[in-house]
Amino acid sequence: MFLEHYGLREQPFGVTPDPRYLYFSAMHREALASLVYGIESGCGFLSLIAPPGMGKTTLLLHLLERLRKSARTVFLFQTQCDSREFFRYLLTDLGVDARDQNMAHMHESLNFVLLNNARMGRRFVLIIDEAQNLKKTVLETVRLLSDFESASSKVLQIVLCGQPQLADKLSHPDLMQLRQRVSIFSRLQPFDKAEVVNYIHHRLKVAGYAGHALFNLDAIDKIVAHSDGIPRIINNICFNALTLGYAKRQEQIDGSTVCEVLTDLDMDVLGSPSAPPAPARISHDWCSSLNRLEPTHEAHQDSYSVTGSAWMNGAEAVTKDEQAESNSLPLASSADGNSPGVVSRRDSVSPGSGRDEFSERHTRPTTWLERSIFGQTKPPR
Repeated sequence: MFLEHYGLREQPFGVTPDPRYLYFSAMHREALASLVYGIESGCGFLSLIAPPGMGKTTLLLHLLERLRKSARTVFLFQTQCDSREFFRYLLTDLGVDARDQNMAHMHESLNFVLLNNARMGRRFVLIIDEAQNLKKTVLETVRLLSDFESASSKVLQIVLCGQPQLADKLSHPDLMQLRQRVSIFSRLQPFDKAEVVNYIHHRLKVAGYAGHALFNLDAIDKIVAHSDGIPRIINNICFNALTLGYAKRQEQIDGSTVCEVLTDLDMDVLGSPSAPPAPARISHDWCSSLNRLEPTHEAHQDSYSVTGSAWMNGAEAVTKDEQAESNSLPLASSADGNSPGVVSRRDSVSPGSGRDEFSERHTRPTTWLERSIFGQTKPPR
């Protein structure tokens, strides 16, 4: 194993969602701030949408950790199911044996749990991961869960998290009633080049690395070009590069090593000649699906306008101070895995500008929503 060779305490590029490795990009901070704001404001439905490999689950686990003391939470990821199975998964997570219950009895059981929780003055937050896999009938069942409410507030808040296909489903006329109930839409997008560098550095630092740059500039260029800024792909390339670098007794990973890794990971080479061509690389055009979805809850238009402007105009990379501040947040210490989930919009340095793309950080004004969530100030009156 390469850990001792490179002075690492643990594997820095795992593929499971460990919030300790969460890297806060500008857009990642905005997404988290929006979700926290929506929950604390009592929104019935919120949504987080991102392409696969962006670390949505890691962000959700961090959110769950933040809510641990103030709310009862349920995290569901079994979405290849019908409505009855969905209810059974939900009640099982709540400690209710629903194997022999029909739908009416399961509604009763859930209502009992929700009312008891409301009497204790606690929020109840249901987070559904991989929600793009839910059938329309199950999504309609999820919508009906919003009927569980008291005279003054929602007793159940739901976060729908999924890939861009979720936005496509919510845009369908058959699900208009559900779409209208979603107050806040959050998104994650791939890293730009500077964030890839900082992301790799962050994960190495968390894993205990304290030496010189472990990947040289040529290696970084190739990782950026072939990962499309997607954390899961970055992790796969870096893990294999460290493994090969250890076999070659390299002290620093160079471009030729990364090239060997990319050749080994090339599915077109490994696949059979009759296999269909690989899908096109990820494009930011998927955002158009989400752009069709606008929050309809008037009480939270301010939240959407603040975070939405940053999403549409492109959030630039956070400064070192912002990153340090993010790292000071309480993170979960679960040992379940190591996959980050951060994203930001790509920005570039104009040719001939003479600026160092690797070291120069572009600052952007933080929104009042971010500042309030991360403890810097209160929102304006």
